[in-house]
Parts: sequence; C-alpha cells; structure tokens
Amino acid sequence: MNLTYIWEILPSLLSGASLTLQLFLWTLVGSVPLGLIVALGLMSKFTPLRELLKFYVWLIRGTPLLLQLIFVFYGLPILSSALTLPRYEAAVVTFIINYAAYFAEIFRGGLQSIDKGQYESAKVLRLNYWQTIHKIVAPKSLKLSYLP
Repeated sequence: MNLTYIWEILPSLLSGASLTLQLFLWTLVGSVPLGLIVALGLMSKFTPLRELLKFYVWLIRGTPLLLQLIFVFYGLPILSSALTLPRYEAAVVTFIINYAAYFAEIFRGGLQSIDKGQYESAKVLRLNYWQTIHKIVAPKSLKLSYLP
C-alpha cells in the first residue's frame, strides 16, 4: 500500500474515530443512568408505569437500531417540526434510547438477583426505600450484573 495514500486519508480516519468516541461517550453517559431508572420502574408496584416501561423495552429491543435512527431523524419531523434534530443529535438520542433499554434489562436482572434477606435486613436497620437501594441493592446488583 502506498504510504502517501495512508497520509492522505489519515485525517478523515482520525476525524471519524473522534466522532465515534464522542458518540460512544455520550451514549454511555445518557443510557446507563436512564437504564437504571427504567430498571427501577420495571420493578415498580405502580402497574401503569411498569406496563409502559415493559412496552418501551419490548419495542426498543425488538426493532433494529437502524430503523430507530430512521424514525428519529425522518419520522419525528413529520409528527412535529419542533422535533427536528440535526444528524449527530438524532444519533445520540437514538443510541441513548436504544441502549437504555438494554441496560435496563441488565440492571433489572441484577436487582432481581438480590436475596430477599437483604431487603429484610434493611428493614431491621430501619433504612427507607432509597437508602436500601443506594446502600445495599445498587452496589450488589452492579457487581452481580457485570460478573462473567
């Protein structure tokens, strides 16, 4: 391969790699917290919220990412001109929505793997719901979610 050709295309390759890394970082920053919120909502006792989130996860996980990108970029402006997004922002929003559904299932599995005795222990210690999630459930579920 000609070395001048490599030097010629290197700036474009580096620009593309930079854009890909930015998209990855924004997706991670947005989808992990949203996935955790959705996972907690999937375990909620409030049935309408739980069913709505189950439908969201089912729909997003059941459709290809490319179809979701096309819908966000081309479909949303048809519904309302206020929903028109530039290409990069449409990609970020779509990736966050997509990966949040996957992270929600991962976190939900981790949350449901916590033994009931942990919740009972939290009650004995008089921890409220958020303290239980923050101090006991979240650390254990994150550890369990990422075990090989």
